Amino acid sequence: MRQPFQKCSPGGSSVVYMLDKRRIICDTSCEIYSEIKHLVDDTFWEFDQPQANSITIFARQTVNRHYAKIKALAQAGFFLPVLANPSEGSIVLKLQCQRLGLLDLITQKKMLLVGCGDMESDLNCMVYDCYLNRVIGYEQNVEQSSRAHEIYSKINKPYKFLFLNGRTRPHRKYMIEKMRDANLLEHALWTNLDITPVYHHTYNTDILNRESVIHLLPDQYEVERYHSNIQNQFEHAFVKHELFNNQWGDVYIRAEPYIDTYFSLVSETVFDYPYSLRSEKIYKPIAMGHPFVAVANRGFYRDLRNTGFKTYHNLIDESFDQIDNNQDRLDRITHVVRDLCASDLDEFLVAAQAISKYNQQHMAALGPRISQEFPDRFWRFLQQHQ
Repeated sequence: MRQPFQKCSPGGSSVVYMLDKRRIICDTSCEIYSEIKHLVDDTFWEFDQPQANSITIFARQTVNRHYAKIKALAQAGFFLPVLANPSEGSIVLKLQCQRLGLLDLITQKKMLLVGCGDMESDLNCMVYDCYLNRVIGYEQNVEQSSRAHEIYSKINKPYKFLFLNGRTRPHRKYMIEKMRDANLLEHALWTNLDITPVYHHTYNTDILNRESVIHLLPDQYEVERYHSNIQNQFEHAFVKHELFNNQWGDVYIRAEPYIDTYFSLVSETVFDYPYSLRSEKIYKPIAMGHPFVAVANRGFYRDLRNTGFKTYHNLIDESFDQIDNNQDRLDRITHVVRDLCASDLDEFLVAAQAISKYNQQHMAALGPRISQEFPDRFWRFLQQHQ
């Protein structure tokens, strides 16, 4: 019977990759295991035999189950744990660590992080921009993105913009209500998959207290494999898991919603925290060659440009990206969307096409490169922090 820890064969990776006599141990359920397994000396799937003086890489689920034990061992200097959770990042990952009481360990450099978004420098997080390649890693998405030319050949579209919202967050609820008040939702192809009330926020407004409703895409715009769920009576306030059969359904692209709209109003995961996280929400319209206005943290556009993408500052007033006050930034984005909707959108689309095509091509080249470079970057990250 296979043991919880599996040793490398003589002359295996441990001979080459051991870091200053520290063995690299990896949780096989960890998201990055397949990418770094050539660096790994031992693996485990049950955390019951911790190895002294090792660098041990954990999946999120394992940390959730064993955080007290991991914390005690790390605090005693028994080993160096790494929480590798590239599906989360920025404030989402920070709050997860805060909830488990791990932030002190991280700031003391007794625990490391791998996530998909930026954080304060003292949180010792390696950023892995993994959503970029995940979006274009699905054959269906590549096929659909090849239809980007139809976005620019179709005029007199039935909707002005695409506005997709999943889990309730204060900035999403605020934007939905501001779009409603500005009579812009009637011109949008939009969704809201969560009617959970907003309990905690810092905005000076009553609109977050309004009752929410579930709003789905019409059949002709939803990914076909989920059509049978659109007419369901949902049991939960957050319907995404029921709608998408407990799959990551929101990663899939169907071309029609982009072809029938002029731009995407992208409601990103992070807004109030001043460090960027780029998820599938921004990378899907980029993959489709669709112009966008991003509802995101201060500096999101700056960070996106630093990654090599172009934005539409010659066509859209993007100065909201530098507004510190979160509610003021939301209000300014509302005005930008209103003004854009009042403009000649067919003319706008013609002017935006070159930027959109560049971004699509840049993403296709950058995504695989980020994945290919990850193991070496991770190795250097460990060297710097061991």
